[in-house]
Amino acid sequence: MKALLMFRDRDFDLKGKLPWNEPALTQDLELNTLFHAMALGDEFLFDVARRAVWSGLENDVGTILYRQNILKDCLKNPSIVRNIYDIAVEAIEKEKKVYFGYWFSKYPSAILSRSIEVLQLFVGMLRRLRHIADENADKFESEGFSEFFAMLRRELAEEYLASIQNHLKELKFREGVLISAELGQGNKGTNYVLRKPQEKKQSWIERIFAKKPPVYIYNLHPRDESGARALSELRDRGLNLVANALAQSTDHILSFFNMLRTELAFYVGCLNLYEQLSQMGEPVCFPLPLVPCDHRHSFQELYDVCLALTMKQKVVGNDVDADNKNLVIITGANQGGKSTFLRSIGLAQLMMQCGMFVPAESFSSNICDGLFTHYKREEDPTMKSGKLDEELSRMNDIVDKITPNSMVLLDESFAATNEREGSEIARQIVSALVEKRIKVFFVTHLYEFAYGFFDKNTGNALFLRAERQTEGERTFKLIKGEPLQTSYGEDLYNIIFGTDNVNLNGEISSVLHGESSEKILGRLGR
Repeated sequence: MKALLMFRDRDFDLKGKLPWNEPALTQDLELNTLFHAMALGDEFLFDVARRAVWSGLENDVGTILYRQNILKDCLKNPSIVRNIYDIAVEAIEKEKKVYFGYWFSKYPSAILSRSIEVLQLFVGMLRRLRHIADENADKFESEGFSEFFAMLRRELAEEYLASIQNHLKELKFREGVLISAELGQGNKGTNYVLRKPQEKKQSWIERIFAKKPPVYIYNLHPRDESGARALSELRDRGLNLVANALAQSTDHILSFFNMLRTELAFYVGCLNLYEQLSQMGEPVCFPLPLVPCDHRHSFQELYDVCLALTMKQKVVGNDVDADNKNLVIITGANQGGKSTFLRSIGLAQLMMQCGMFVPAESFSSNICDGLFTHYKREEDPTMKSGKLDEELSRMNDIVDKITPNSMVLLDESFAATNEREGSEIARQIVSALVEKRIKVFFVTHLYEFAYGFFDKNTGNALFLRAERQTEGERTFKLIKGEPLQTSYGEDLYNIIFGTDNVNLNGEISSVLHGESSEKILGRLGR
């Protein structure tokens, strides 16, 4: 039996290899905020969410749509899906308790007793799953759930479950164990075979007065420890094969429950996230994934889901049409929402490719073979290298791993040197990436770099600017527009020295006293 709720033709690998840049992506995109929201304190849900999101970078369009349809069924029937998940968890937890009682025993008789107890437990759980399939299959439309419920009804018919119960009852051997053997060399026993007792449907009177078959009986003395040990060894030899077979059956059903729990955990995490976003009034949509060679990227009201989860309120979204664009350069006022927008791009791409909904009203993008980030880092405290050396070293690592049809997000890269040198470095690197059909999103204050691409007007670049109103107020919206030579740093100066209380990112923040103006400006300008 297989759940097949993540892939059409194979199980989900919870121990799959993570991308080499997973720590950097987790830090730059604040992914742990997303994982914690999906897990709600459950470590297993957290691990599954994390693994599922990273596995999305290897998915194709068919797999993404397969999961989307399953998730749509989950959103329509959350209580049923959670009930199935709870059954899987309950089965696994109860099996552990049964196993504990036989921890130190490896004798066939003990293995058989444990397997019987566990299988009786599992039969009850399987019967509950089959009952859910019988009552609710018509409420699900996806290929994944339709096949899952059909499998349950096909392989767990009531006659089959009843026959399992009968076999388990027989394997308790309440009337003794019937074993045949042959005499081998030196009159040693060989070819031990467990035999099925003959079924005799007799009344109690017939059992008392019926003629008994001739048998040879040996009565073991109660104090004969050696004889008891020898008899136990004979019994275990006869039970060995059936004990192993039953243990394998137990392991097979347990692996089914483990995989069912693992694959449903992803969708339970999505349900947890969906419920939190719904309470905030944030929109979500099922994106349209496209093949890698079809460079598309357009959306409406795309927002940073991690920011919304952190602030626990609705945040500003953006509309962008970047179809057939390989380069998007974002410039504009400080504290205008540029880095937040860049993070929303990366989060949406990962969520789409693992089969989740996306935090937007509509979203369409080609899938990417890889996702890379190059964000600013704090200066090396050991002073082994300068900030520019460190930036170039990380970019070199990305270039070694990146492939065509990938996406790279750059936030204030190469700003550790002067304007001219930083612009030239950025120009050469970005030109090479775009030439290899790599999609680039670049947040920058390097005017010379940004205007150089704008002036060329190649047609494959989109230029966005953080909107600033006439009095310096930030709307956190991005609009199309050519790069400007100013980032309006004077707005920050006026905020700091003009009032005691300022409003940044929708929050009322008090000016921190005791810091130099340069330090405050540097912190706010990041």
